[in-house]
Amino acid sequence: MIASPGDKPVWHQFGMEGAELETIYDWITVAIFAGLVVLFLQRSSRDAPPRDSMLQYLAASAGCAVTNYFGNEAVGGRGWVYHLLAVAILAATLTYIHFALRPLDKG
Repeated sequence: MIASPGDKPVWHQFGMEGAELETIYDWITVAIFAGLVVLFLQRSSRDAPPRDSMLQYLAASAGCAVTNYFGNEAVGGRGWVYHLLAVAILAATLTYIHFALRPLDKG
């Protein structure tokens, strides 16, 4: 089925009504994930063999997903403990990215 301008957005056609970026946690984790994608594509296009594994990117992506879950639960009214968990997991994810993937290394 081809969508026309009068139809619902594509995500509604696939039953994903809640797919909008609404919270600060959505925006932050999507931005980090986009950075991971760019880093992966940049490193995989080099002539030298990659020094990092796809599992390292999977771990960082999972950290983003868990951060987003707890952050969205916190914004949804589950309490400040969820905010603390989300911020702690976000800090741990960023630390992991910095030390395991080393995005600032030139070589």
